[in-house]
Amino acid sequence: MEPTMKQGLDFEGLSAVVTGAGSGIGFATAQMLKERGAKVYGLDLQEGELSGTAIFIKCDIGNTESVKNAFAQIPSLDILINNAGIGASGTVETSPDEEWLSVFNVNVFGIARTSRAALPLLRKSKVAAIVNTCSVAATAGIPKRAIYSASKGAVLSLTLAMANDHLVDHIRVNCVNPGTADTPWVGRLLSQSADAVAERKALEARQPMGRLVSADEVASAICYLASPMQASTTGTSLTVDGGLQGLRIPK
Repeated sequence: MEPTMKQGLDFEGLSAVVTGAGSGIGFATAQMLKERGAKVYGLDLQEGELSGTAIFIKCDIGNTESVKNAFAQIPSLDILINNAGIGASGTVETSPDEEWLSVFNVNVFGIARTSRAALPLLRKSKVAAIVNTCSVAATAGIPKRAIYSASKGAVLSLTLAMANDHLVDHIRVNCVNPGTADTPWVGRLLSQSADAVAERKALEARQPMGRLVSADEVASAICYLASPMQASTTGTSLTVDGGLQGLRIPK
């Protein structure tokens, strides 16, 4: 297919699912997709800010039956944004088995569950695309993020495997690798630290541009990869990290 639509309405007439859509990157993505013409289904545990932006469907991507029930309510689908995820702090020494299982169940197995449920619908679309929210933690060693980094490394590898497996279905699969983003989730992590102000400054300084990535910046990258205008882009990871992965700034 050779897209002829203008970028401003490149999702017009298409249906999209965004997981973890109630806040942060997921909500920003749902908003952007709607503004560009899509009918959006927002899957999350709570509706959050979605009213007026997306059709909210309560869904726990960590539970197979919950995912099946959610997708049974969706009649057609062109775009799947696998954004939902959870974090964890600690090293391999300090992280218990239960936390490893919990994080992988959502961050990795959750993508498998939602993608499996979406595939029958996506195969009927002429412009099908999946975008997974990965992380720069998949490719850069970040301190005290052992479980989270390992889970996102799995997401990166899974994205490439899915992209290959579903060439035959004409379904494109890509991922974005955000740096630390200014989202409610990061805000909650900061609130648990002994000095939230100092911790935030440290996170900002870690990224060469000296600030956190915005949710809208990541959403824009997700929409770029999902757009039918990128019909030849698959198996790609797009980094949105303020230069954290690739730049080394002299001090």
